[in-house]
Amino acid sequence: MVVVLVPTAPVIALRNQGLLAASAVPVPVCQPRVVDGVIPSWAQAGFHPPDRRMPYEIGAQGHIAALLWAYPLLAPPPTTHNNKILWVSEVSTSGAPLIISAQRMIGSDPIGQPTRRTVAGGPGPSIINLPVAGCWRLELRWSGHRDTLDLDYLRNPR
Repeated sequence: MVVVLVPTAPVIALRNQGLLAASAVPVPVCQPRVVDGVIPSWAQAGFHPPDRRMPYEIGAQGHIAALLWAYPLLAPPPTTHNNKILWVSEVSTSGAPLIISAQRMIGSDPIGQPTRRTVAGGPGPSIINLPVAGCWRLELRWSGHRDTLDLDYLRNPR
């Protein structure tokens, strides 16, 4: 039996210096998928009539809906109305807060530092104002669940 030892330290060192390509998952382009239509049946509780139409977006994993009461969303926020989003979870919740990490994106490149928002009590009504206009990737965590979605905030012409 022949045993061949292959040194791994040089490979790790080269990878850490960026000289070897690591197997990375490509970051998708920031692309909001807002629909103006009848909200999904699992998100209709309390709505009358149940076939109400409004702008909404479903998370990439299908676990959460962002019902957009103000559309388009504006940055800076308008003085005449709020950037109101009703978050509806398709999966069970425990009342833990909804933690939002919002990252402004240009294409698939993050710009600046993420902005954090919290919705006390978990998915529900919220005012989500973000600092500047652009495409924002929202990473959402609540009650042991995770999902993501992209939203556009347009420049408020004031």
